[in-house]
Amino acid sequence: MKLKELAEKLKLELTTPNTPLEGEVKSGYSSDLLSDVLANSVEGDLWITRQTHLNIVAIAVMRDLAGIVLVNGAHPDPDTVEKAAEKKVPIFRTSLPTFEIVGRLYQLGITGQR
Repeated sequence: MKLKELAEKLKLELTTPNTPLEGEVKSGYSSDLLSDVLANSVEGDLWITRQTHLNIVAIAVMRDLAGIVLVNGAHPDPDTVEKAAEKKVPIFRTSLPTFEIVGRLYQLGITGQR
């Protein structure tokens, strides 16, 4: 499913203006441990996390992730938004907790299957 379509269906708020949303979300990955995401996520994953700092952008770029969703109403740090826009990494936010947003992604057909 295209990132733009998924964001619309889930009512995700885009925090990084002018980032491309045409990418394909192939699967999902949820973790707050950067080392875990670096070791186990795959290209095209939509990453669900509570982390808001600059390092999430570096991980997303290194792993070629489809985007990042921040949960529990978290706001990305200003320098995170700036770097994400520069690197064209879409960062969304939702007021939903991790468990809820992952469940909704699964209902839309996004799984953690590789």
